[in-house]
Amino acid sequence: MAQIQIPDALKADIPQTHWGKVLAATPVIMTVIATLLAGLASSEMTRAQYDRSLAAQQQNKATDEWGFFQAKRLRGAFQVNTLDLLQEITFVPPLDSQSLGTAAQNAGLAPEVRSALSDLLDSAAGREALSALQAGELPVPPPAVTLDAAIKAAIAAIEAGRPETEIAALAVQVKPDAIEAALAAAAEEGRKFDEAAKPVNALIDRLNDLIARAARLGPERQAFGAARLRFAAARYEAEARLNQTVGYLYELQVRQSNVSAEHHHARSQRFFYGMLGAQAAVIIATLAMASRQRNLLWSLAALAGLLAVALAIYVYFCF
Repeated sequence: MAQIQIPDALKADIPQTHWGKVLAATPVIMTVIATLLAGLASSEMTRAQYDRSLAAQQQNKATDEWGFFQAKRLRGAFQVNTLDLLQEITFVPPLDSQSLGTAAQNAGLAPEVRSALSDLLDSAAGREALSALQAGELPVPPPAVTLDAAIKAAIAAIEAGRPETEIAALAVQVKPDAIEAALAAAAEEGRKFDEAAKPVNALIDRLNDLIARAARLGPERQAFGAARLRFAAARYEAEARLNQTVGYLYELQVRQSNVSAEHHHARSQRFFYGMLGAQAAVIIATLAMASRQRNLLWSLAALAGLLAVALAIYVYFCF
């Protein structure tokens, strides 16, 4: 079998020293580095796109909470406006459970309705509902979420309409786990409030249904209606405030996701620049292999490669 003979001219072009062999391997090494940097740039861009998508989802959640907040504030304002109008057009006496019960007995109700109303007014649950109506306050404390100082500072910046750069700087100081914990606490507070207020709301609705059948309940009916409006306004206000807090928490998550997306996008750009530097080193080294005066070109290739590697190391560990 014939052996392949390398011409002496080509052998002369192959570097024989150790440093020459290293420089001869420069195109291969730079190609590997360029491929790695391209992969890193693509990975960072994917993470940036993920954070953008996550920010959009979080913004949708925040929009839902702001919608609930506005709807409940409007309902509460409607209750207050109706109460003000009622008090302007007629005298509304304070609600008194005893006078309400006496008037109900003389209101010409059907026996079964009168008995049901009397039993409800005399029950412990009924007295609790009437007490809440008389006080015009919620039977349970309104839902509240304890927020740490960093979250409060960021929310205050949003409320004050500060520039987005300032809000973003405050948002990144908040730990994501702290926001998640606050959201979980808000959900738990809302659940507890609903469970505690639901029986009272049901009793008030039942009382309203029974009293509405008494056509001859004059001042007592007006007093109950006014107290019911006042109670509903307080309930809507408490629920709206909780929705407002949750909305602000989602807004902070949106800011954090956007900052993270910008960070990964910037890293992707820098890795891309490093890849371009490595590719330039490949091109220069390839030209050097085809040139008789290869020392300068190989030096340029090595310099470009070192700069690309240095940039990649800086971006990966420091940026």
